[in-house]
Amino acid sequence: MPKKERKRLQVVISDEQDALLTRTAYELSSPERLISKSEVVRLAIEKIARELGEGEHLEEYRAILDAEELGEEE
Repeated sequence: MPKKERKRLQVVISDEQDALLTRTAYELSSPERLISKSEVVRLAIEKIARELGEGEHLEEYRAILDAEELGEEE
């Protein structure tokens, strides 16, 4: 069976965001299965897309993005 083709995405994240990714991966991991930061990102993408498709959290996500944009300008 051929491997699924995957796209690569490179993003710049802050130390704080990296720490959140690491902590989330650690919390989702178990002795039987270690979860990578990439898996956490893929999970977040699916969760956000699903919620937006259902009309949930749109304004909340926009507010988070607006706050991050303001923080980057400093």
